[in-house]
Amino acid sequence: MKCPKCGSDNCQITTETTSSGTDFSFGKGCCGALLFGPIGILCGACGEGKQIHSTTYWVCPNCGRKFKA
Repeated sequence: MKCPKCGSDNCQITTETTSSGTDFSFGKGCCGALLFGPIGILCGACGEGKQIHSTTYWVCPNCGRKFKA
């Protein structure tokens, strides 16, 4: 792949990963424990989820420019 900024042919592919969200909701866990006892703590995990996003870029080692193919 050729860099659009400097024209270098030494570009490398890189993947960036980001995450958002939570694995466990403390508030829902407490409410579940009060309403349903120890089993209700599992309610803290209901409806919650961590989302992971990954994006792939080309990176030029000469000028540092990131670009998509």
